[in-house]
Amino acid sequence: MINQYPLWKYLLVFIVVSAGALYALPNIYGEDPAIQVSATRGADVTENTQASVQTALQKAAIPASKIERTPSAILVRFADTEAQLKAQEVVKQSLGENFTVALNLAPSTPQWLRSLNASPMFLGLDLRGGIYFLMEVDVDAAVTQTAERYVDELRALLRTNKARYISVAKQGDAIEAKFQSADMRDKALALVRKELPNLTVVESDGADFGLRVTLSEKEAREAKKFAVQQNVTTLRNRVNELGVSEPVIQQQGERRIVVQLPGVQDTARAKEILGATATLEFRLADESHSVTEAVQGRVPAGSKLYKQRNGDPILLQKRVIVTGDQITDASSGLDQQDGSAAVFINLDGQGARKMQDTTKENVGKLMAVVFIENKTDTRTVDGREIKTKRQVEEVINVARIREPFGKRFQITGLDSTSEARDLALLLRAGALKAPVDIVEERTVGPSMGAENIARGFNSTLYGFAAIGVFMTLYYLVFGFISVIALSVNLLLLISVLSLLQATLTLPGMAGIALTVGMAIDANVLIFERIREELRNGNTPQAAIHAGYDRAWSTIVDSNITILIAGISLLLLGSGPVRGFAVVLCIGILTSMFSAVMVSRSIVNLYYGRRRKIAKLAIG
Repeated sequence: MINQYPLWKYLLVFIVVSAGALYALPNIYGEDPAIQVSATRGADVTENTQASVQTALQKAAIPASKIERTPSAILVRFADTEAQLKAQEVVKQSLGENFTVALNLAPSTPQWLRSLNASPMFLGLDLRGGIYFLMEVDVDAAVTQTAERYVDELRALLRTNKARYISVAKQGDAIEAKFQSADMRDKALALVRKELPNLTVVESDGADFGLRVTLSEKEAREAKKFAVQQNVTTLRNRVNELGVSEPVIQQQGERRIVVQLPGVQDTARAKEILGATATLEFRLADESHSVTEAVQGRVPAGSKLYKQRNGDPILLQKRVIVTGDQITDASSGLDQQDGSAAVFINLDGQGARKMQDTTKENVGKLMAVVFIENKTDTRTVDGREIKTKRQVEEVINVARIREPFGKRFQITGLDSTSEARDLALLLRAGALKAPVDIVEERTVGPSMGAENIARGFNSTLYGFAAIGVFMTLYYLVFGFISVIALSVNLLLLISVLSLLQATLTLPGMAGIALTVGMAIDANVLIFERIREELRNGNTPQAAIHAGYDRAWSTIVDSNITILIAGISLLLLGSGPVRGFAVVLCIGILTSMFSAVMVSRSIVNLYYGRRRKIAKLAIG
């Protein structure tokens, strides 16, 4: 029989379709409102933690549908969002500052499916709801910070090589260095060109024995590029601290970053954490000069005047011991002596050595912790919003060095445990390399996401139904077989997206609807070829065989051209375009399998065993 598959091909089709049905199944179960309890560094999620959560919910009379514990978190499911929001506050108060309690939407997939690693597709922001931020990085500030870093490097280089200078200070975008003689200036010029090739150095115009040092164009470009990349990494770390599943954080253009947080309900908290630019600096107090004279305007050259939280002025040395960049870990807690809020700091190796050496040499002296935060103020003038940036610097802690310390220590002086927790989170995630402004913010509610899902589902359903009716009326039995193959194509497409844990967005749903329309083309080509063979006088069996074999090359050619376009969109596009491209590419591959292998298997089973066929029901 020419229209008979070997047994292994039937088994292959059966196994693939069965596996597709199995891994597409989790998508019908939906999601439950839930809270996710995870430990901050220094704490662990244990059975006692789970018991504490359960007790707190029982006392507050909040019914939980289910409580699950994994090695790293506890997931508590609820019947509705009202119970979820109440539970978050209750559990937060019960567990204290060592645990993060995040709102979540947990898949309600049965355990037997989860044991097979069968999970539903992730839904994007436009389908699940959440918030969207478009942030702009102040890359000019990154260039300024890089130039300021070179001031200390330049001073150290000149001192090491005994090139005596009068002053080295930053003036605008450049570093101005002054020397006592032309020989010293020339020596410094040669040193900078040799040891710091990323800087451009020239003799100052109109200045005696001076040098003007600026960043080279290449160094400035690298500083801007690195600032954006570092901010992407830092924002990703902060989002992880918030406990958001499947966030989208990616660079857009040269200085903008897109942040999408699907499922996030606490938008104010997310905005506060993502937009904050906070770090710490540790400086020694200047106890050799009068604070009163500094307040009157006579600030010593190597010092700077600050204010403490109580409003008192304090004079600190400009030299920074360590900064927030050298902090490897930070956790909030309570001071053992007076019970006030505290942040426990861990430094990296270089920072620990600097702190150890400084505290060893300055036992008995005061050291201060300076909290630095960049803020953006918005005011409305004549109906227009005007944003102004300002840097807030305040001394949050001043303590006398009793004994040398290095890698681990604590800071106090914070207003509340909430402030300590937020500061620890920001330090743990890392400081932003450059300030960011939120230039666009959109919120997509869960109801709008559900409406988008319904519309996308209905468009696919109506398109499928219209194609099914047309194919059945026009091609009769063969048309009905093509509808079965099209159903298998949809099933396989959803299962592959679920296996890959791809994030489905609204453009992705458009890709599914488009795939349904394109997938039927292969069957149309095959059926028309069969009709042509019948018109040429071939027998029904020979017409079926020739129709599938001779249409195959045309099907491959047409699908490969679309696949190339889809891969191009995937490689060159971003955001929604890539989501559309992923679904399109997968849909093309599954449609080729279903339109040829699946439909021919059904045709072979229906017609292949017959020795004589009077007529094919192909319209």
